[in-house]
Amino acid sequence: MEFLNKLILLVNDFIWTYILIAMLIVIGFYFTFKTKFVQFTNIKEMFRLLGEGTSSKDKSKNEVSSFQAFCIGTASRVGTGNLAGVASAIAIGGPGAVFWMWLIALIGSASAFIESTLAQIYKVKDGDSFRGGPAYYMEKGLKKKWMGVIFSILIIICFGFAFNSVQSNTITAAFNSAFGINKLFLGSLITIASAIIIFGGVKSIAKISSIIVPIMAVAYILVALFIIITNITELPSVFKMIFSNAFGVKQIIGGGIGAALLNGIKRGLFSNEAGMGSAPNAAATATVSHPAKQGLIQTLGVFTDTLIICTSTAFIVLLSSDTLVQHATTNNIAIADIAGIELTQIAVSSQVGSWGQYFIAFCIFFFAFSSIIGNYYYGETNIQFISTKKIYLYIYRILVIAMVLFGSVASMQFVWSIADVFMGLMAILNLIAIVLLGKIAIKALQDYTAQKKAGKNPVFYASSIPELGDEVEEWREDEKEAIA
Repeated sequence: MEFLNKLILLVNDFIWTYILIAMLIVIGFYFTFKTKFVQFTNIKEMFRLLGEGTSSKDKSKNEVSSFQAFCIGTASRVGTGNLAGVASAIAIGGPGAVFWMWLIALIGSASAFIESTLAQIYKVKDGDSFRGGPAYYMEKGLKKKWMGVIFSILIIICFGFAFNSVQSNTITAAFNSAFGINKLFLGSLITIASAIIIFGGVKSIAKISSIIVPIMAVAYILVALFIIITNITELPSVFKMIFSNAFGVKQIIGGGIGAALLNGIKRGLFSNEAGMGSAPNAAATATVSHPAKQGLIQTLGVFTDTLIICTSTAFIVLLSSDTLVQHATTNNIAIADIAGIELTQIAVSSQVGSWGQYFIAFCIFFFAFSSIIGNYYYGETNIQFISTKKIYLYIYRILVIAMVLFGSVASMQFVWSIADVFMGLMAILNLIAIVLLGKIAIKALQDYTAQKKAGKNPVFYASSIPELGDEVEEWREDEKEAIA
């Protein structure tokens, strides 16, 4: 077991240090310039689209709306990465990790737009709604089904199994710390609740996500705002701490910048998923009149996740740094050895009182639980890509439920390491695909922008992009209906 753990850590370090960080930054900047800074110039439009209903073509009550698709994506994004992962990144990489987390969100959001727009273009019909994602645009856009199958296997292992273990582990750790509840007992309850929703299908997942995510996100942000406002005079020193640790001479000499960069980007990607290839699976489910609409909505998801929720956690932890140091000294342990969720609980409690640890326990329960069902759906749509036989879907569901239970009592470090390896491999494969297909999404954006300037509510037809060929199904049916 020790040898396996060392091997995984070695592979993990190689993928992230020498391949993925460079790809994320370079490709993020490339799409930022190619889309003419789409993530910044369309912020107002993103919020407008969030409230837009389904297309007028078919107002079926079974459709997944733009907002519900946004919530499925955000349900997966907003979880342990926001509360536990950010605290761990700061503990291991220092305050400078926050800067690199911001950077990867700002430039990576352009990649998020591209991948989610592609997912909409190449989506396929699934009953009353749709499914799609990187595996589908790899098969239809690149004509490489083998690439889609490999991606599907990676995302099934990464999200369906590893990440869901991380989520249940964090829930049980938070409740054990706050209330002393037995991990196996709580893990069993989480497993049962997950099974009920998972067997309810994508409509059930969309409905639950659209209720849980907004309520808990707003509650957490309000508490964070209270803490920030009551410590408003300390904010300049917090920003100074972040930037000096990201670029300081001391950090350059001691190698601290590398640790900050690696942990900030790694935990930032785990949280916002920009360019990883996961959120497009949610983006494809929505019924919209133009693919670029869902691309813009999922871009907003990256900002919501990192620039608002992750930043809230970062400020809470940094404003409470003295308390965290005192706790570590009292217990004779290093801050980096304290579990991420416990760091956040200690920080919040030091600011608002003992009820803070209970509040964080409930926040992480709902955030992580919504992530479990969102993560599950990513695996489901990729199982269906590999095979439509129901037996494989049922086997997958049973394995997911088993991994949720396993994660509630497992060793956290080993699970995180496995998750990081598969997340890295997934992202590399997806980034290659979106670079090769990026021109299609950019042309869709140009079509959307031209229609907006003409005063129209943009509607997309496959003929708008001749390179699409015969592989795009849904947008050709719309065109035929319009002609008829």
